[in-house]
Amino acid sequence: METLNIQKKDNANSFQEDLMEAILATFTATQETDEFDIDAVNEVYARLTEHLVKSSVYKEAVKDIKSNSDVAAIIQERYSAPLPELETLLKLPEDSLGYVYASRLKQANLKPLDLDPNLFSWQKVNSDVSYIEYRYQITHDLWHVVTGFDTSVLGELGLQAFYVAQFRLPSAVVALVGALIGSLVASKDMLPKYLAVVEQGWQMGKTAKPLIAAKWEQGWNKSILQWQKELDIQLIN
Repeated sequence: METLNIQKKDNANSFQEDLMEAILATFTATQETDEFDIDAVNEVYARLTEHLVKSSVYKEAVKDIKSNSDVAAIIQERYSAPLPELETLLKLPEDSLGYVYASRLKQANLKPLDLDPNLFSWQKVNSDVSYIEYRYQITHDLWHVVTGFDTSVLGELGLQAFYVAQFRLPSAVVALVGALIGSLVASKDMLPKYLAVVEQGWQMGKTAKPLIAAKWEQGWNKSILQWQKELDIQLIN
């Protein structure tokens, strides 16, 4: 019994350390300094995710979103499909999901989603919660494309708020906390901008259909406008 208690205490301490490090990492990102390292931030969140997928908070969030029949169906199916080569997607029409996704990755010099070493692995998918974690991570950049949020700090904040509105993603809440704290010290002009984009993402996420249920891989050639219409994504200017 004593050994079990020690293990629980160690796990709790590890979670607290990873949580604070994730908040600090997001705080640092809001300062947009030359020292910002996106791979390092992703690594921190990867460690935090290992705790969150086992949490009751995440389980309850997934339980709630499963009340939507489309979400329940894709979870039960454990749907997944390989991502095509970027060069293949770049041969599609310029207004298509595949082309825009591939061109933006190329322009930003980003790795395709399935090549990110910090990505939650398919090999770890053994529950509804872990499937949702895997699915949202592997499709993260596609959410950027259809919601219109870019990969700047403000764009990431907007998308994190969208996540929270759709299914109370715990790691998104952590990111928002760190960023909002950072905005308080960045400059007197930053907090209103951050709050505005968070409100925008929240409202968009509340009105849109659950993007976690979208089978993007079956519609690479479909236009962005068509995807937005089908998913009730209402862009806010």
